[in-house]
Amino acid sequence: QVQLVESGGQLVQAGGSLRLSCAASARASFTQYFMGWSRQAPGKEREFVGVISGSGDWTYYTDSVEGRFTISRDNAKNTIYLQMTNVKPEDTAVYHCGLSPHATLTLDGFRSWGQGTQVTVSS
Repeated sequence: QVQLVESGGQLVQAGGSLRLSCAASARASFTQYFMGWSRQAPGKEREFVGVISGSGDWTYYTDSVEGRFTISRDNAKNTIYLQMTNVKPEDTAVYHCGLSPHATLTLDGFRSWGQGTQVTVSS
């Protein structure tokens, strides 16, 4: 089973930038997986954020982060990233990375999730 570990979450001011990382334990099979991010704000349901293909040549984002967040991956390091720019207070949440064997735009399509990293955006 692939283990996912997120890092990089912290307190940031509105309008600032932040980069999250997610390291996966998979080695030989990492490029086979679509990888994605979700987030869960206090008192709210978990929300799909975006997804990237195994080769990194295709990405998709939910409307609320389109143009501000960028997902990338370094397959040599078994790591994906979430570059967050122009962050807003409503981006405050625990961010989780997930793994899927197929292209998916829903939370149910992911096979497993990491424990998450907290991002707090102050106004």
